[in-house]
Amino acid sequence: MKTFGGPVLFLDRSDINTDEIIPAKYLTEMDKDALGPHLLEDLKLDGFDPQGAWRGVARVMISRENFGCGSSREHAPWAFEVNAITCIIAQNYARIFRQNMFNGGMLAIELDPKTIDELFALEKLGKISCAIDVKEKTLSFTWDGGNKNVPFTLAEFDEALVLAGGWVEFADAKY
Repeated sequence: MKTFGGPVLFLDRSDINTDEIIPAKYLTEMDKDALGPHLLEDLKLDGFDPQGAWRGVARVMISRENFGCGSSREHAPWAFEVNAITCIIAQNYARIFRQNMFNGGMLAIELDPKTIDELFALEKLGKISCAIDVKEKTLSFTWDGGNKNVPFTLAEFDEALVLAGGWVEFADAKY
């Protein structure tokens, strides 16, 4: 099982697509690690620097709706994985991106729009960290002087994939 939790990166936009996550020109890379420096390099978002201080620090990312839309590619979740971002929290996901996250043993947590708004309000409080308990299905956000706990749901099979470390590990243990 991967490690979950840590400092949060907030990307306050809907419809972040796979071409913005990892540009198509890098899809010929054979090594996942080669994708790392290019994560989010084409994302256009006011105040966001693709090479900013979040790099190498963020472990959890929060965004809006329809995350991972666009072309279907395993490279998009891989680019997050090699940057140690193993949990993305959003209102909803493109179906293939979401499944590729779970297949890789990573979390794609869906929360309602009101809760997502509440989480984005936390960004103003300073550096936010998130502890994740997969078995209890809780997110614990902390900052200087405060905390907020948020429950989440996870389908039984998705949880099994995450706890196994991904689809390959799950299949190896079961078959």
